Amino acid sequence: MASKQQSQQDEPHGVDLDCIQFSCSVCLDLLKEPVTIYCGHSYCKSCIEHCWDGEEEKGEYSCPQCRETFSHRPVLRRNNMLAEVVNKLKSTKSTCPSLVYASPTDVACDFCCGIRIKATMSCLTCLASYCPTHLEPHYSVAVLKKHELVAATVSIQEKMCTKHSKLKELYCEQDEQLVCSLCTVDEHKGHGCVSASALKDKAKNQLALNQRKIQDKVEKKEKKLKELSQAEESLKSSALISLNDCDKIFDELISSMQRKQSEVKQLIKAQEKTATAQVEDHQSQLKEEITKLKRTYAELEKASDADDLIYLMQHLSTSWDSPDGSPGAPPQRSFKDITECLSELKDKLEMSLKETWPMISATVSYVDFSLPPAPSSREELLRYVYPLTLDGTSNYRYLHLICENRRMRPSPGQASAHLDRFTKFPQVLCREGLSNRCYWEVEGHARILSVAVAYKNISRTSDESQFGKNDKSWSLDCTADGFLFCHNNVETKVPGSGLCKIGVFLDYKAGTLCFYRVSDPMILIHQVQTAFIQPLYPGVGINYEWYDTGVFAQLVKLW
Repeated sequence: MASKQQSQQDEPHGVDLDCIQFSCSVCLDLLKEPVTIYCGHSYCKSCIEHCWDGEEEKGEYSCPQCRETFSHRPVLRRNNMLAEVVNKLKSTKSTCPSLVYASPTDVACDFCCGIRIKATMSCLTCLASYCPTHLEPHYSVAVLKKHELVAATVSIQEKMCTKHSKLKELYCEQDEQLVCSLCTVDEHKGHGCVSASALKDKAKNQLALNQRKIQDKVEKKEKKLKELSQAEESLKSSALISLNDCDKIFDELISSMQRKQSEVKQLIKAQEKTATAQVEDHQSQLKEEITKLKRTYAELEKASDADDLIYLMQHLSTSWDSPDGSPGAPPQRSFKDITECLSELKDKLEMSLKETWPMISATVSYVDFSLPPAPSSREELLRYVYPLTLDGTSNYRYLHLICENRRMRPSPGQASAHLDRFTKFPQVLCREGLSNRCYWEVEGHARILSVAVAYKNISRTSDESQFGKNDKSWSLDCTADGFLFCHNNVETKVPGSGLCKIGVFLDYKAGTLCFYRVSDPMILIHQVQTAFIQPLYPGVGINYEWYDTGVFAQLVKLW
């Protein structure tokens, strides 16, 4: 007995350490090379240095948790005792669950302090929600093992009666709402009520019925999809034939024009040869006549000097004034007339093409492959995913692009100057211009996350260059308090709240722009119906302060 007591005394008495208590509030992971700053809060050394690097230009540094400010950048020294505790925690609790940050739509653990950690289970006895770490006693303590646990899909407060602070365990069929047991003796007295478990069975049966209906719709849509695929193949085959015919007809037309060109050139050369020969004949004849006339002139000149009357009379009787049979001067002709004829032919062909082209264009446009109905689920939207990249020549000078130009974050260093760069507001356009059906998603962490589309010629330097503040862009601003849509400097408040992942669907030809809250099912936040006159370029903007931590925005990679 004494040896047993001695053995128990020799065993070390450890402390049940909590992973969350030794986690960095910036990266939400166990502390790595922990440092403690003047206000008493501890961080990973690299995390707090990164935060303070962003505040370097302000010359003032703050604690990300309590916001206490320091005029001089504190010197960071390793907290050796805290480092040993963290190492001990890592070695003794290798199965410590990883921390998951709770989004605005998630249920947060009621026992995590300082940071919102996602709860996985809720206890209907304790009336609280727990993360995996704080849930552990419900699996190890005998008394807590008897408590009823359910998945933390909704806040435990939503399951509580606000009037009596009791769990809603009954369903009032008359008022169609969940109530607690005290409600049945109060305002719901005499109403028909059933237990939540019975209602759950009924709901499951209804869900099963809904599943069968959805399955029927899926089969019908799959059949329609098959028909559309067949129609698409037929259209592609027809288009290929038309393209080949187009090449053939235009090739024949070009060949015909080339033949006519060759014929006209041969005619010109032949006519040039004939006309040249005629000119040469005329020239020879004229030269011969000129020679004869000159000879007669010489003889007459000689006779005029003689004194013999008989000699003079003989030359007077000489017939030199014979009829002039030589050709006269030809009319001034040239091949300029042919050029004018060809120009007239060209004008007629262009006029004919101009008159015929609208009919050709209308005929081609008539061959229209009807688009399917607007997508109604994320699965259907994902069919139109379009790969996008942020344009490194348009980003605001203090935004740094990373992750293959899909993610941006604030940076104290300035980007190089470029004519397309936004100079007034922290925003950036994508490289790709869209003019069809396209879908993409954007997520981020900032005071304001702007998800937008804009024309390429949007202003880059004026005060109206901010997304939504002009007639060349459409923007949905997302904040913790709600959504705000803006176009041409006209703002429209949109119901909903919370920073979340935003899905954007563009049907360019239909003039439809839709913003969704990415969830299951998808929630339509706002829809725009207009006529777009230029290709649209997706854009992303953020609003932040330099001391804000974890600020970023990115295009979600769906391809």
